[in-house]
Amino acid sequence: MIKFNAKELRNEDPNDEVVKSVVRNPIYIILDNVLDTYNIGSIFRLADAVAAEKLILCAESETPPNPRIKKASINTWKWTPWEYRETALQAVTNLKSQDETLKIICVEQDRRSIGLSGLECGFPLALVVGNETYGISKEVLKEADIIVELPMYGINKSLNVMVSCGIVLYKILEKNCKNPP
Repeated sequence: MIKFNAKELRNEDPNDEVVKSVVRNPIYIILDNVLDTYNIGSIFRLADAVAAEKLILCAESETPPNPRIKKASINTWKWTPWEYRETALQAVTNLKSQDETLKIICVEQDRRSIGLSGLECGFPLALVVGNETYGISKEVLKEADIIVELPMYGINKSLNVMVSCGIVLYKILEKNCKNPP
């Protein structure tokens, strides 16, 4: 296993040409009012790790440059394409208008949820994760093609939004990539 120090993890500033040269998976990650800047920064890092097409920050989610996002993302916010939308519903509607084949997958505890083991989906997709307290907005859940829920075997009833996002994304990559991580 290779270990990196803090300086090695924080790559220099990329130029537009280098960022555009990254081969990306047709994955959009939508943050529906995620408030914790460390979660946002960590999801930037995750978006880079899975080579997501774009991260879309919505509602009250902070946007870069923000010192906490910078720290948690280890500067991957500079490498990951991102945009801001006033609502997650706007983000979903915009993406669906660009590509009708795109599937909207929400990670949420809901009466319509399927278990992670039953998740079957291909690319392109948008994965929506929600507010740390209130979850994904009802309007976005209505637009979902799939609502997936992670099994909880202990006493706690939920996982951190970044952790949930990472588990679902890697499950999707495992099923859809020729050379999964």
